[in-house]
Amino acid sequence: MDVRPNSDEARDIAYHFHSYTNAEAHEKIGPLIIESGEGIHVTDSNGNRYIEGMSGLWSVAVGFNEQRLVDVASRQMQKLPYYHNFSHRSHGPAIDLAEKLIEIAPVPMSKVFYTNSGSEANDTIVKMVWYRSNALGKPEKKKIISRLRGYHGVTVAAASMTGLPYNHKSFDLPMEGILHTTCPHYWREGQDGESEEAFASRCAQDIDDMIQSEGPETVAAFIAEPVMGAGGVVVPPATYWEKIQAVLAKYDILLIADEVICGFGRTGNMFGSTTFDIKPDILTMSKQITSSYFPFSAFMINDRVYQPIADESGRIGVLGHGYTGGGHPVGAAVALENIKIIEERDLVANAAERGAELQAGLTDLTSHPLVGEARGIGLIGALELIAPEGKSGDFAPGKLGAQMNAIMLRNGLISRNMTDAMAFCPPLIVGANDVREIIQITKKSLEELAADINGAA
Repeated sequence: MDVRPNSDEARDIAYHFHSYTNAEAHEKIGPLIIESGEGIHVTDSNGNRYIEGMSGLWSVAVGFNEQRLVDVASRQMQKLPYYHNFSHRSHGPAIDLAEKLIEIAPVPMSKVFYTNSGSEANDTIVKMVWYRSNALGKPEKKKIISRLRGYHGVTVAAASMTGLPYNHKSFDLPMEGILHTTCPHYWREGQDGESEEAFASRCAQDIDDMIQSEGPETVAAFIAEPVMGAGGVVVPPATYWEKIQAVLAKYDILLIADEVICGFGRTGNMFGSTTFDIKPDILTMSKQITSSYFPFSAFMINDRVYQPIADESGRIGVLGHGYTGGGHPVGAAVALENIKIIEERDLVANAAERGAELQAGLTDLTSHPLVGEARGIGLIGALELIAPEGKSGDFAPGKLGAQMNAIMLRNGLISRNMTDAMAFCPPLIVGANDVREIIQITKKSLEELAADINGAA
């Protein structure tokens, strides 16, 4: 990138410390500056227009210029721009949203707790699980099982539950008491001759063995995404969730469904838990809850989680946890309106219909020699890239993905490579023609990637 002195790019390099970025490389490369958005498209500072194939960060359900969300935020700003929920205080938007979330929950839930991000929500859940165990007189029951390649955030406890190496290296994580079990990715983790159902049974047995090894009396909860997002869009094999839940029930272990990506329509149902018949005790929400127009998150808990916590707060005198911005009135108002739009426009059904078209298009691309697997459900999918035959040693993990990502960007489609898996997660408002264009650009980009590889040979 040609960075002019005192340009926005130069000032970004000088002053802005970026998330999930190679800071050293950024000093040379500089930023892509996005200036505006409309529908499923965004436009950069040079006037280039892109399909936002990742909904920002898996999160803009209703598109990038929904006036109703702008208007409701403005009205709430004028009426009550801020208030908190400490010490018995409350406000209308927080109450209305809590009621709505309990109403649409995939299983019976008792209460909603507000936070500001998915990471904060999952971090808080860890504390609540510990608090509950102490309340029940089981101080040893504190360990939490997550999965390799699972993603649950970046705060200390949430990053510990995340099962990705770059979230741990040089951060001195994971912390003690967080365990990681098998990633349910049949294409990569399945053994020769092993059926998908046999693989699902092995995943469940791995958890059972881990619980037995650690001691069932020490394990409090299991956390998982219905479909893994940042770990590569991993859709679990058939019977996986049925078998996992049977193991958890056997040892009285809580199930935490991390619906930060899957929630609010992404998998073709309002919640991924419905798609996979998951019956969580705790359910995490963020991202699409406000279409990311406002930083906001929450989690729901059922009564068997809530009641011991409530009792313990009564014994102590207060629940010593909360956030200044938790349940922010503007965020709550935006979330309510966002959910109304999703319901009124039947965007969950659109995700199922357009999602079937997206999955079919991605499957068609598996005929390309650089594609090893297509996977996904609803409006979330991935293509796993593989090196040309006989050249695997020439490509370090992530090299193909990074090359493909750059080509797709040049062709007007924003994706995200997770090592060598290219992710697709367009806004829920995406149309049939948009899906076709996404597939066409991806196909063109694969052909250009193949030509680049052959040209360099």
